[in-house]
Amino acid sequence: MARRTFVYGAVILLGANLLNRLLGFAYQYLIMINIGGEAYGLFNMVFPMYMMALVVTTAGIPLAIAKMVSEEVSLGRISDAQSIFRLALWLLSISGAFVSISLYFLSPYIAHKIFSDPRVINVFLICTPAIFIVSVSSVFRGYFQGLQNMVPTAVSQICEQIIRVAVGYAAALRLLNYGVEWAAAGLALGMLAGEFVGLIAIIIQYWRAKLKVTRDNQARTFSSRQILIKLWKLASPVTVGRLLSTGLSSLDAIIIPLRLQVAGYSAREAVTLFGQLGGSAFTLLTFPSVFTFALATSLVPAISEATVRRQLNVVRARSAEAIRLTILIGIPCLIILFYFARPLTAFFKSSEIAPILRVLAFGGIFSYVQQTTTGILQGIGKVHLPVVHSIIGAVIRIPLLIYLTGLPHWGLRGTAWAYAFGYFIMAVLNIAAISRYTGMPLDLQRFVLQPVFGGVGMLLIFQFLDPFFSSHPLGYPIEFLVGIVVYGTILLFNGGVTFADLRRLPWIGKFLPP
Repeated sequence: MARRTFVYGAVILLGANLLNRLLGFAYQYLIMINIGGEAYGLFNMVFPMYMMALVVTTAGIPLAIAKMVSEEVSLGRISDAQSIFRLALWLLSISGAFVSISLYFLSPYIAHKIFSDPRVINVFLICTPAIFIVSVSSVFRGYFQGLQNMVPTAVSQICEQIIRVAVGYAAALRLLNYGVEWAAAGLALGMLAGEFVGLIAIIIQYWRAKLKVTRDNQARTFSSRQILIKLWKLASPVTVGRLLSTGLSSLDAIIIPLRLQVAGYSAREAVTLFGQLGGSAFTLLTFPSVFTFALATSLVPAISEATVRRQLNVVRARSAEAIRLTILIGIPCLIILFYFARPLTAFFKSSEIAPILRVLAFGGIFSYVQQTTTGILQGIGKVHLPVVHSIIGAVIRIPLLIYLTGLPHWGLRGTAWAYAFGYFIMAVLNIAAISRYTGMPLDLQRFVLQPVFGGVGMLLIFQFLDPFFSSHPLGYPIEFLVGIVVYGTILLFNGGVTFADLRRLPWIGKFLPP
């Protein structure tokens, strides 16, 4: 049953994330076409700082909740699982309120002293209440993740994204008449409204599910103090890692526009290019991560459960399967991004970003693998290793970013190469650590050779079809579909995908012959 919940949990989150990403894709298109890259650039300058405040507030506790609840439920200690949830809810409600209020009053100072553009003040002010809302909702999501019930999180995320897109676009379009900075504030308002509705949605589902829970008569095994200590031990490395990640994002938001100015762009051109990098190139690059995010989220409780039961063979099998699936899905996505970079970026009216997207595509597969392998390491209790690997990657990436972005003939292309190399370093270090601690074999044939052969076939079919379909209104979707069919067929022939793999898929597998 554990395997079933692992697969179903990943599929449920995949469906929700795919819908959210499609909505986000449409949202980005509307913003870049009707609002402009400058407004999105201003919003993007604040977002990393907002994420850093959120990481400080939640302190990695949601992931710790998921791991601890999963372990307690697998051992039949329901009372302890509920005690963990209640204590974490109090803790993050208090910390979220404190950080939100503090940042609200400090926002004028932060906006003028830290950000290179003072127009971000309104965006920052609107983002501060969202810190409290997200802190509270993250406790509920961590609790349901620990129960391996991904439906409440999926429903909450869908509600959140629908409201974010509707309110954000309408507000930004309406406020654009008052200036670009007010349009950016409209985007922030959409995010705040979405987070609030998402919280309401998951609270409703919690109370509905709570009525169905059978109360056990077990006494609590852990005191509140012991729960807090364990939460801190699990959460502190995750906190450091996420602080590092958001801190680096904040640093990038400062470095990239400044180095683009060194490369010869004006301040306004630099902000616009930075907005296009995030609003076009990274939006396209991260689209396939809907799968890896769902997989990583499901892996933490599933692998934690196998680890606490000392089922090392299950840990190895799930780890290898997750990495293989990530590569199998990542390669065709990245070939599409590379080959069709120009029409895809032109869709966002950012065709000059096409060469940047092609460079990022080289590192994209490592980005997806890094996300999946981080979930595996967290599941086996090695929560500190992704932090160490991120530090190593940052030490290599930041000097490259500073140097290459500032070169007149490199600019954003240098930025993209720095990102790609950083993804590669972290993915390799994560895989090596998983192999070392679990004994997972590195099957290069299944991990690399079989999907690469499928990818080569897909690329060749694109080159053959493109002259015939590129001018057709539905040409690109037809090419995508044919390319994916060819890729899947090659994998079936070379053993990269077997009928046994297909039979494990929910809903589809039951229709295949045994």
